[in-house]
Amino acid sequence: MDTVEFIQIRRFILKLGKMLHKYGSPSFRLEAYLTEIATHLGVHASFISTPTSLTMVLWSDGHEDEYNHSARMEPGELDMNSLSRTDELASTLLSGDITLAEADIHLDEIDVMPSPYGKTLTGGAFGLSTSAFAMLMGAGWSEIFYSGLLGSMVYFWTLWALNSKRVKLMLEPVASFCVGFGACAINHYSSSGFNIWLIILSSLIILVPGLSLTMGLAEISSRNMVSGTARVMDATMQLFKLYFGAFLGVSLGYQLFGQQELALAETLPFWVNWLGVLLLSIGLVAIFRTRLKHVLWAITSTFIAYGVSTWSSAYLENGLGAFVGAFALGVFANIFSRIANAPSSIVAMHGLIVLVPGSKTYIGLNSYISGQDIIKTEHIGQETFLILMSLLAGLIFANVVMPTRKSL
Repeated sequence: MDTVEFIQIRRFILKLGKMLHKYGSPSFRLEAYLTEIATHLGVHASFISTPTSLTMVLWSDGHEDEYNHSARMEPGELDMNSLSRTDELASTLLSGDITLAEADIHLDEIDVMPSPYGKTLTGGAFGLSTSAFAMLMGAGWSEIFYSGLLGSMVYFWTLWALNSKRVKLMLEPVASFCVGFGACAINHYSSSGFNIWLIILSSLIILVPGLSLTMGLAEISSRNMVSGTARVMDATMQLFKLYFGAFLGVSLGYQLFGQQELALAETLPFWVNWLGVLLLSIGLVAIFRTRLKHVLWAITSTFIAYGVSTWSSAYLENGLGAFVGAFALGVFANIFSRIANAPSSIVAMHGLIVLVPGSKTYIGLNSYISGQDIIKTEHIGQETFLILMSLLAGLIFANVVMPTRKSL
């Protein structure tokens, strides 16, 4: 391998690694995937990925050429469209259908590609997903409506944060403050009372870092200690910021509108939960920027995760139904990876949303600080811990039974 070819290869791997990091790939998957790519391209490599950095070392067989690179990175956001296209491009390169120079140009095109659903549809997806989550939490119709309304307001702040570093730094507390204060104002001026904290949780569910918490623990279980610990602590701080902003907004709302008791939601038929799963899965398609050819797979994964976990919960106690749900989801995602020749995370992330205990962590935090229960539940902290462990175990068992085709 001559020096010119080595430079082209390491330039491509560096750009590929930064893009996959940007699209929210877990560290253990990113490192394994880049190692496979480097091996196929004929170079030796070592990678270290954390939520805020990426380090790589590349060298040729005889160490005639060596390259060291370390970069400070921003934490990635899930973008299934770009992730899928980047993986396709890498596969096309390895099959010999395009040259390294052409692949490098295509990477630049993918990197600047906007969301395929646009801002309007994504904003509607925020409102739809928050209303759907309220359905899954057993909310009444008025609470479902106002959760979607306040969820759309959260999207406004999220959109502003994309264009302002100052807003991005305070996104969680400011968005949750506005939601908390808005919920108090709506409850004061509306004719029917509702559960304020349930509306707040549903409206903020897109920002609640349950998925990040699960990914962090998965990284720790795979012995990526630095990355996993950093991701868990980041998720914990996001949760604290969300709760502080909501608590401050509700406190100000109580001062202006008076103390408001939590009202019990009306009991809705069980089929509303399945409607909520459908609407949530549709909303996540735009939020995660899932490609149209993967939409049916993604929606199916959500139903499998929720349906299997709900069915098994009737026979298993203490949140162990999440283990069966995660196992079924992992097997389905790996089957998708083999059939579609795409990363399993494209559909797995959708199903994990209905399984991750981020909402339960928020409920437990509220019960501990305010002494008020958002929903009637016992041993919330113990159940949250068991669900987290069940999710990790289920995904690990699924990878043993049905190994994934790709590292991503």
